[in-house]
Amino acid sequence: MMDGNLPDKKRPKFGELMDSFFQEKPVRGILESIDDFFSSPFPFGGFPVDLKESKNNYTITAKLPGVKKEQIDIDVFQNYVTISVQNHEIHTSEDEKSNVFFHKQLKQHNSRTIPLPGMVDERKVKAAYEDGLLTLKLGKLRGKKVEL
Repeated sequence: MMDGNLPDKKRPKFGELMDSFFQEKPVRGILESIDDFFSSPFPFGGFPVDLKESKNNYTITAKLPGVKKEQIDIDVFQNYVTISVQNHEIHTSEDEKSNVFFHKQLKQHNSRTIPLPGMVDERKVKAAYEDGLLTLKLGKLRGKKVEL
């Protein structure tokens, strides 16, 4: 049976047409962008932070999955802490056969500022980062106690 110019055996099937549709640009580029967006550690900005207070310390924990230690900046001030995460990636590929050049640059910056209920002794600050969990221990600043 013939329909159009191709016999039934040589006519591409619907599934093959759909596969080729999703493999061609710009659809593939759009799908890759969506995948990149949802695979980034913090697609909607911010990251979870927890603050606990003990008698002598404040302990801050931040969940930073997929972040490298080099991407984290911590600024400690008298009564607040700012945690910043910066990600800068460049992907380049070239297909000489079809003369296609692809260059993609991704730049992300997320930060959280955590206000503290009291002052911090900047000499008593410790930070640790392991398995996507940042832990900060901040010593409390004690004022001079005056007795009457």
